[in-house]
Amino acid sequence: MTSVRVALTMAGAVVVISGMAARAETPATPPPPSAVATVDAIVVTAQKREQSLQNVPVVVTAVGHQLLQDSGVHDIKDLTILTPGLIVTSTTSESSTTARIRGIGTVGDNIGLESSVGVVIDGVFRPRNGVGFGDLGDLDRIEVLKGPQGTLFGKSTSAGVINILTEKPSFTPGANAEFTTGNYNAYGGAVYITGPLYQDKLAGSFYFADRERSGFYNVDTGQGPRTDTTDQDQNFHTFRAQLLYEPDSRLSVRAIADYTLRQEHCCSAVEVDAGETTPIVAALGGAGGGEPLIPNPASRTAYANQPTTQNVRDEGVSVQTDYRFPALDAALTSITAYRDWKRVGAQDTDFSNADLLYLPASGNSDQFKTFSQELRFAGTVGKLDYLAGAYYAHEDLTSNFELLFGNQFTEYASLLFSGGTNPDFLPGAFGATYTPGEGAVDHYHQIDNTYAVFTNDTFHVTDKLEFNAGVRFTEDDKSLATASHNTNGGAACAAVAAAAPYSALVADLIEPVTCLPVASPGFNNFTDHQSESEGEVSATAKLDYRFNRNILTYLSYSRGYKAGGFNLDRTQCAAGSPGCPYGSPQTLVPLTNTSFPGEFVNSYEAGVKTTLLDRKLLLNATLFYQDFTGFQLNTFTGLVFVVDSIPTVISRGVDADFVWLPIRALSFQGGLTVADTHFPPADLPALTANGQQYLGAGTSRISLAPLYSGAVSGTYKLSVSDKYQLRFNIGAKFTSAYNTGSDLDPRKTQPAFALANGRVAFGPDDKRWSFELWSENLFDKRYEQVAFDAPFQNAPTNATGVIDAFLGAPRTFGMTVRAKY
Repeated sequence: MTSVRVALTMAGAVVVISGMAARAETPATPPPPSAVATVDAIVVTAQKREQSLQNVPVVVTAVGHQLLQDSGVHDIKDLTILTPGLIVTSTTSESSTTARIRGIGTVGDNIGLESSVGVVIDGVFRPRNGVGFGDLGDLDRIEVLKGPQGTLFGKSTSAGVINILTEKPSFTPGANAEFTTGNYNAYGGAVYITGPLYQDKLAGSFYFADRERSGFYNVDTGQGPRTDTTDQDQNFHTFRAQLLYEPDSRLSVRAIADYTLRQEHCCSAVEVDAGETTPIVAALGGAGGGEPLIPNPASRTAYANQPTTQNVRDEGVSVQTDYRFPALDAALTSITAYRDWKRVGAQDTDFSNADLLYLPASGNSDQFKTFSQELRFAGTVGKLDYLAGAYYAHEDLTSNFELLFGNQFTEYASLLFSGGTNPDFLPGAFGATYTPGEGAVDHYHQIDNTYAVFTNDTFHVTDKLEFNAGVRFTEDDKSLATASHNTNGGAACAAVAAAAPYSALVADLIEPVTCLPVASPGFNNFTDHQSESEGEVSATAKLDYRFNRNILTYLSYSRGYKAGGFNLDRTQCAAGSPGCPYGSPQTLVPLTNTSFPGEFVNSYEAGVKTTLLDRKLLLNATLFYQDFTGFQLNTFTGLVFVVDSIPTVISRGVDADFVWLPIRALSFQGGLTVADTHFPPADLPALTANGQQYLGAGTSRISLAPLYSGAVSGTYKLSVSDKYQLRFNIGAKFTSAYNTGSDLDPRKTQPAFALANGRVAFGPDDKRWSFELWSENLFDKRYEQVAFDAPFQNAPTNATGVIDAFLGAPRTFGMTVRAKY
């Protein structure tokens, strides 16, 4: 894989972009400090290769260390304000984090679905976006590659890649530290130390950070047992240790070990739209009500009587070895990694302070243990730059799920079915009760072995014309063992199902709710084993032509692949219905096949890269058309998760990026994405028949897919003496309206909004220290990350249910002090 290093000569900042294998050439000499500010492609590096940035036909938003620091970027969600076309959301926990590019990403909180946007940290792929969520350490740069990247990055990168590179150890001694404090009782800091350990052959570095913050939500706990009155707080510490061994110019070995522990409370939600069940839940909540009769999301008040603790442990090691063969003009790269990530969490599942449903921390966890090995060999022969490689990954996923009934669920269900008049309806009419503290217990154990071979090659037809082609074959073998049980035997469902006479009221309304999968007797001591194997091809072809030094045009085709898998949730069917395997009439039975097929995309791009205004302006633009087939859609109905394979999704539009240096002290970086990402209108009737809502007119655009997304960041440096300077940075992002719900309910629409961050820094020119004032979400814009149907809070007819939402972060502000040696 190739790195592209771009220097903004006005500040010495470095931005790096990954692309395809590059041809060696002598890098341009940067101008002296007194020269006029320009934007120049300085170095392209990949296995000792060098190439101009503007020769790489890849759509990339790239951000260097200084801009990441000024924008307050610590994790992939922070990156969104700098990246047009990128949306990152978190839902039931911060580990349930999903990235989307051009409107495409994994939909819903189902750990069985792989990512559409790959997250790669120091060459190591993370199995899910949430596994890659956390403090990223001392960053060198972040690159967002748009469109399918499967040839070099592998499966489950059908929408793009977020490629994160941390700072390498240096043979020059150095250290830096920062301390930050802010509103919401935020405080924390980080220390980074680097330098030689043995002569000029072995260097090391160590990074440590510890940060705490009170919650963004106030929580009304009702009658408990929860005692915490805030939620979505921050409390973590992390470290990253590195060794770099370079005994000569041929060999480089980089070893990394990291560890992170998060002990936090997350994530409650606020009510944004009341429903027919709201008065019932409000009454059950006691003093103050279980949820507001008139929603007030602006108050950022959540209702939860159960804990929402989350503990996340993330640790791993990796070794990258690069060996250069000068006689062959080639290099061999090996990346070996092992990672262990585990989340243990509790949740108030009904998102109210009525005691209905909850997930205890003792029974709910997800764990990934992953080993990966990648080998690449790259070189140049005549006019051909070649790269060939192989990849293997072993992923061991264990997921435990326990959903228990609260003290008031029987009363709530009785009121639900009696129109709010009879709290003893179910026990009196059917003898049906839900025992508090009893419920559903599930265990999933999935093994995934991935094997791949790939090549990516560039042929220089002439000095101006180049052709690049790559192909990757991936075999993905998954197996899943499932064990389920109901600790109360599904007694309430059994009582209702045995009711005589078997009336239409029971068949059409009461039984479907009381016998949902979480309470169905069919899952008593249920076990299942499934396996599947996929062998798929990803490919790319690019043709680029350079008209002159300042203009490059290109055409490209890419085929991407996102692996299929299994729905790690209970699913059942009515006996006798099509596809239902067994059972007697009026019996709900578990599905023994929960698999879904892979997702594929064919992507076409036509782009131009230009360097204008006496090399002060870099302006790139690309038209794209992406045709997805088998799009994996995971929808929460308010009762269960449903995974559908959608025949077609189209994403088409334009990406534009720029860097502009009008004067030496002033710089701008930004871009615009216009992405029309939609279901073909002809498919909507069939999708509706499959149970999705797709309500209202003009709802063919898929969820979390804004039509317009634009970002811009500006930095101005003002000298206040011959030794000191002020640095001003402001960044903003505008996003047009989009629907945040996978069922496209119009009540889940997020109107167009804009966010802004700002920072003012004062310090000496040599950056030995600085004092900074900053604010994120400067104008305190309230926006919804994801809106969803409140669990079990639909009326029996599924009409006008309660809508809850996970909000974006409010305005934060504070002070940072930095020191550097």
